[in-house]
Amino acid sequence: MKNPDLISSELQEEVSKKYDTESTFRNPAGILAAVILALSLAMAVFHLYTAGFGLLETIRQRAVHLMFVLALVFLLYPARRKSKTNRVTWMDMLLAMLSIISVGYVVFQYKDILMRGGMPNQVDIFMGSLAIVLVLEAVRRAVGKELAIIAMVFLAYAYYGPYMPGIFAHSGASFKRLIDHLFMIPEGLFSIALGTSATYIVLFIIFGTFLERSGLGLLIQDLALALAGKTIGGPAKVSVMTSALFGSISGSAAANVVTTGAFTIPLMKRIGYSREFSGAVEASASTAGQLMPPIMGSAAFIMADYLGIPYSTIILAAVIPVALYYTGVFTMVHLRARKLGLRGLSAQELPLIKEALKERGHLLLPFLAVIVLLMMQYTPLFVGFWGIILTVLVSALRKNTRMSIQDIRWALETGAKRTVPVAIATASVGLVIGVSTLTGVASALGNYILHFSQGSLLLTLILVMLISILMGMGLPTVATYVLLATVAAPVIAKFDVPLLAAHFFVFYFGLMANVTPPVAIPAYAAAGLSGGSPSQTGWEALKLTLPAFIVPYMFVYSPQILFVDYTWIGVISIGLSAMTGVIILSCVIENYLVAPLSKWQRVVMLTAGLCMIKPGLLTDTFGITVLLFIYFLQRFELNKKAAVDIYQE
Repeated sequence: MKNPDLISSELQEEVSKKYDTESTFRNPAGILAAVILALSLAMAVFHLYTAGFGLLETIRQRAVHLMFVLALVFLLYPARRKSKTNRVTWMDMLLAMLSIISVGYVVFQYKDILMRGGMPNQVDIFMGSLAIVLVLEAVRRAVGKELAIIAMVFLAYAYYGPYMPGIFAHSGASFKRLIDHLFMIPEGLFSIALGTSATYIVLFIIFGTFLERSGLGLLIQDLALALAGKTIGGPAKVSVMTSALFGSISGSAAANVVTTGAFTIPLMKRIGYSREFSGAVEASASTAGQLMPPIMGSAAFIMADYLGIPYSTIILAAVIPVALYYTGVFTMVHLRARKLGLRGLSAQELPLIKEALKERGHLLLPFLAVIVLLMMQYTPLFVGFWGIILTVLVSALRKNTRMSIQDIRWALETGAKRTVPVAIATASVGLVIGVSTLTGVASALGNYILHFSQGSLLLTLILVMLISILMGMGLPTVATYVLLATVAAPVIAKFDVPLLAAHFFVFYFGLMANVTPPVAIPAYAAAGLSGGSPSQTGWEALKLTLPAFIVPYMFVYSPQILFVDYTWIGVISIGLSAMTGVIILSCVIENYLVAPLSKWQRVVMLTAGLCMIKPGLLTDTFGITVLLFIYFLQRFELNKKAAVDIYQE
């Protein structure tokens, strides 16, 4: 289908540069362009090779990964956002070379470094200091100053521990000991967070770029239009479906908004949704892409490594939470369309499912193969490698999807570039992890939360929710999750909450920061495309996702939602109960069921929806009874009014 209102590529690029800074790169020409291309391709090929034929030793694999990433940061990201993007300064080239030297030192000297065992020499200290400084500057450029400041605060805390107040005081770490802990062992820069980036994350980001280049995004768009385009408020439902599926591939909420929003936002505006609501739908739908199986986001891979469980367990655990999230958003856009009397698109504007599948249906095979292999508990490394190979082979089945050498080059180069901000974020968060293990500050912060909540699980959850959202406002999701997994998740686990539920709780609310003003970047990006007010778009996005705010509480109180110690009867009953609760709260927030709710109806439904946070026979019966009673009551009143109108005529 051709959309006559499709947003121009110029506006897309402008919005992307403003709000999706992680994927906004320099574009130099000549020799420097060739150098960046060579580095990007070398990085991608290195990770493909090691995934297929065997990883290097742990610290060497991570060091090579960081060496590529640091060099690319200084070549791709200018020191200031206003700097020219068509050239690289001599200082940037120098920093890129120093990055290769300092981190390359670990690659080539790692055996000697390990043999020294906590006794670094002067060269070790110099190279370690240089690498840490370079990482801090790199994360400032590629991710933002907030994460760099947090890392520096933790470094200062490690050194000045004896001067800290109360429970935060510690004996302090000498400069020599600090460098040894952060640079010479897999604790700081080369922690498990960077290790996950150097194996699974980079591979699945590259897999995503191969899927994107093969044309899977167009297939998703056509299928969503064919399935939901004609329904009430169809374009908004298309936005929810395409953003959810595409978000699983892209892993970035802002990038997802710019990509899918260029198509869906004009359609929503055309049928009668406001500019702000159109942008809000796209932002809220794009946000949970990192919760959408099978690829999910970078944080999900780190969670699997942290918890020491198969990635397939993370995928399975995400199924019901993400279904509840999108049920809430889907219900809200449907109710808004009913309230405004909006219709869908005409049949002439929509593609046919049969034609879409005939043209590009084969591109679903790699996606489905990845799901099957992960659920069969093959390692993500194996699955990602063969997913890429299968995408190239399957795309060749039809001429219009066949990937050329240029397409493969683009996918490899773009995949490497998209990995850079994620990887540098994991490296900088590694400094925080290293300081936490060295000083015990994570335990101190956890005890402080427990003290403040007076040992109440509910109060602890509320505090952790607020902390997660506040941290998530200024940090990428992967950094937010790692920090909260270090500090907050263990606190929740002290209440005998399963570790998986505790980690999913902080992960979920870290994501929700994307649609929580005043810093709701995906919403502001969507406003840039829709022409609406950024602030109002942000508040509309928050309103759309409010029903989902109860979901993490549900899986803390009922871990079977995450398939923890579950029975199928329990999962189905709790899942249906939770979904009913989300639908009820959606009606309350939108103030509509089949007609506007009266004040007493709204209060009763709010009570019913909140009661279903903790599923049980009594609460479930109450919630379902309230929903059915008010539904039939409103139906009866509408029919009565219609009969009176007919009689009067």
